[in-house]
Amino acid sequence: MNRLDRLRSKLAEYKLESILVSKPENRFYLSGFDGSSGFLFINRGRNILATDSRYLEQAKEQAPDYEIYRITGKINKWLPDLARETGISSLVFEAGGITLGEYEEIKSVLEDEGLKFIPGNEMVESLRLYKEADEIKNIEEAVKISDAAFDYIMDRIDVGMTEEDVAWEIEAYMRRHGSQPLPFYVIVASGPNSAKAHARPTRRRIKAGEPIMIDFGAKINGYNSDLSRTICLGNPDDDFIRIYNTVLKAQREAMENITAGINGGQADAIAREVIVSRGYGDAFAHSLGHGLGLEPHESPRLGPGSEDKLENGMVFTIEPGIYITGWGGIRIEDTVIMEYGKIRVLSKAIKSKY
Repeated sequence: MNRLDRLRSKLAEYKLESILVSKPENRFYLSGFDGSSGFLFINRGRNILATDSRYLEQAKEQAPDYEIYRITGKINKWLPDLARETGISSLVFEAGGITLGEYEEIKSVLEDEGLKFIPGNEMVESLRLYKEADEIKNIEEAVKISDAAFDYIMDRIDVGMTEEDVAWEIEAYMRRHGSQPLPFYVIVASGPNSAKAHARPTRRRIKAGEPIMIDFGAKINGYNSDLSRTICLGNPDDDFIRIYNTVLKAQREAMENITAGINGGQADAIAREVIVSRGYGDAFAHSLGHGLGLEPHESPRLGPGSEDKLENGMVFTIEPGIYITGWGGIRIEDTVIMEYGKIRVLSKAIKSKY
């Protein structure tokens, strides 16, 4: 079934009549429309893309399977008219796609029309969990760009460069080689800064013998990659070698032993056990991984307590890390896909050996 058919089947399963899609990634997934303003209205018989005058021509080109409905003003002004025109009695909305203020305004005007406004949770996201062939191809192309960017920066990074200089070199390379605007800011964190899992690059100059954590991704046709490597320029000390090899072993154990059918909590435990056994359990402060696709972070979640089942067709990251305040941190991350019950690693960027 195509995406709209699958969504309609899900609506029917929950005995729901219609849905209003407002989240940009879901809107793009279902229609191909990537304008910054618009809503999809989908019921059993109609597909409507509601947008303002700035995007009418774009909507016609990108979403040929949709009726284009011109809107003006706030949503609480035009949505009741659309609801009346389509003859619905209830409407599901994406709870994470509108603000509380918008919800209260819309709910009030729809109830005046005798319509139910029902919150929904990740109805479209549950379809996006399973990547189709064209989605996998886009992710693989994004991975190729980020792999090449890492090779590029490894030939240029040197002691004395600032974190910001390195980050800009990576970003510029990816943009020159076909990436859309990057899914998240490039992380380059050296020395003590690398103890911050999501550090922003600074004017700090890189020194020899310290950890340098680099994390970035590319984007192709809306689909993202995610890659982390930690390197050392010069001679690493015993702490670096011990921690690096612990993280690397944790990642390898996870890649070899995560199989289809286990949940995200079980997957996380495979890597975490390695890190705990070597005395760094408290220093692995984040989850093992996350889903990847139209968003740089989406379902499934691979982390403690996660019940998300890992199944064929899912793309996610595996990224154990150890972070020690005052010293630094090490993270190694790859983009992977579950196929035939096992993990296939998409990232090819070299991992240093220490």
